[in-house]
Amino acid sequence: MDAVEAANSGHPGAPMALAPAAYLLYRRVMNHNPANPGWPDRDRFVLSAGHASMLLYSILHLSGYDLPITELREFRQWGSRTPGHPERTPDQQTPGVETTAGPLGQGFANGVGMAIAERFLRERYGADVVDHRIFAICSDGDLMEGVAAEAASLAGQLGLGRLVYLYDDNQITIDGPTSLAFDVEDVEARFRALGWDVSAVEDTNDLEALEAALTDACAETERPSLIRARSVIAYPAPTKQGTAGAHGAALGADEVRATKERLGFDPDRHFDVPEEVRAAFAPLRQRGAELESAWEARMGAWRQEQPELAAEWDSAAQGRPSAPIAATQPSFDAGDGAALATRTAAGQAMQAFAAAVPTMIGGSADLAGSTAVGFDDEPSFSREQVGRNIHWGVREHAMGAAVNGLALHGGMVRPYGSTFLVFSDYMRPAIRLSALMQLPVAWVFTHDSVGLGEDGPTHQPVEHLAALRAIPGLTVIRPCDAAEAAEAWTVTLEQISGPACLVLSRQKLPVLDRGEPGSAPGGLPRLAPATGLGRGAYTLAKPPSGGRAEALIVASGSEVPVALEAQRQLAGGGGIAVAVVSMPSWELFAAQPREYRESVLLPGVPKVSLEAGISQGWAGWGIEESVAIDRFGASAPGDEALQKLGVTSELTAEAVRRATGRVPPTAA
Repeated sequence: MDAVEAANSGHPGAPMALAPAAYLLYRRVMNHNPANPGWPDRDRFVLSAGHASMLLYSILHLSGYDLPITELREFRQWGSRTPGHPERTPDQQTPGVETTAGPLGQGFANGVGMAIAERFLRERYGADVVDHRIFAICSDGDLMEGVAAEAASLAGQLGLGRLVYLYDDNQITIDGPTSLAFDVEDVEARFRALGWDVSAVEDTNDLEALEAALTDACAETERPSLIRARSVIAYPAPTKQGTAGAHGAALGADEVRATKERLGFDPDRHFDVPEEVRAAFAPLRQRGAELESAWEARMGAWRQEQPELAAEWDSAAQGRPSAPIAATQPSFDAGDGAALATRTAAGQAMQAFAAAVPTMIGGSADLAGSTAVGFDDEPSFSREQVGRNIHWGVREHAMGAAVNGLALHGGMVRPYGSTFLVFSDYMRPAIRLSALMQLPVAWVFTHDSVGLGEDGPTHQPVEHLAALRAIPGLTVIRPCDAAEAAEAWTVTLEQISGPACLVLSRQKLPVLDRGEPGSAPGGLPRLAPATGLGRGAYTLAKPPSGGRAEALIVASGSEVPVALEAQRQLAGGGGIAVAVVSMPSWELFAAQPREYRESVLLPGVPKVSLEAGISQGWAGWGIEESVAIDRFGASAPGDEALQKLGVTSELTAEAVRRATGRVPPTAA
């Protein structure tokens, strides 16, 4: 109450009502060590109802985490470790906070990912070193969100028995009682139908009943558990308990004073913790140290017995492959007419590096055959067995949030999720949060343009590259051929610390000839090696004449071969000396020194961009002309769709002529 009152902002009701639940979880039920919030075998706690953040900050403070009362006094203030919603970001490291819980339902699905990670690691390394649970508190709002429904369905399907969720059934939302929008549904019946163990406690202040329910849920190993706990929001505030007014606003000084008097506290003392309360929580640090010490002893014995697994554990914990990814990568034949979709090449690269990243797990949203992801020699992850290939089902949003949960579990798992680029819209909140938290996840998006063809404009992305590039901290990589596709995986796993999107083609693209320096067949210069992808953009093809470029064509992905053809067309007698720049990643390029950027995007030289998407953003790179698709696509064979929508070498050459003022007489 005091923290929300001091900030004059926040949500006091749920933290007040759920104080008994938080007390039980942290004081009696969970295994955790306040002195070491990152202990690998700790139980995880997710506050999916992130608006109740003061509940989490209060219990972390009382439990002995490094969150002093001065931080609680600065609730929701600039620079404090107690922001309005729990945050786990590079700039916001609140001890004991496991995830950034903002949009409702995301934390629910994060927990499902954490449970998948726990089960995968326990199966791989053994219960002596991995044996914990994931607890969460979720709200009516969480359960209304579609992402939670998707995640709950998946958790039941997989039988994630280490998942224990407490549902705060306080029957209040911002607009008023839940009867306005969430009254007919039988939540318990829904979760039973989804394969969950379900129980109910009718009063969260009944500690005996609540603890018994939590104990029973922990004993359930075959199904995830949901405990519906009936609470009264803002209990025991005299006039505002049970009302929507206590959800998202300070109670007011008079109500706070009256509540403290009702509880027997001195109403004139603020941020006060009675000594008997501190005494009750004091043993937690010793208990946590003992739990971690016992685990360390087991870990030491395990290291002696399993030295190879221990070495693998250490590599995974440090977030690095066990072998250089580049050394594992296949070579691609650039022989006459060789062509390969970048989705296929990226899939082959995955097979090649599988052993070097043994804790990489993930899958697609029911599209593995189309997105070419997965590990061929590994089993699927199911209720009956644990494998590296996860079948997310047609659940893009839950997949995104659960992939974040896999990464949030502690760094041991390197996760990925995959679907068509157009469906990134369905998982945008999760992608945004992966960037906010800088999680090392890979998003693999295929069918990246109208070149996918006949499925038409509902499946043909045009604005999606721009939309993803707009997310701060997200690296978008769109490779132009097989070699760049393999290099994209190398860069993602070895160079990028945060999330990366690999944006790949459905249609086959030429395998570019990147042989030894010199002239390639036809007199054109050899193309630069694909290692330039790591810098975001590079000069792929210098002007055929070998002189200074009079113009640049800057392209990404499947349009790079089109740019090379336009270069050839412009190189005829009295033509224009054009260099082709492959620009697979704006973000990687923007991070390069200015000198390098200027060596690629030559200042003062006219530039034309070429990309089968909207032109938004290209002007920021000094582009005079954009060959783009600033409209929705159309149902037609991919080559025809690209042709009709103007993504051609001829129109690119015309754009270069306009940019350089070299318009042919007939056109003039």
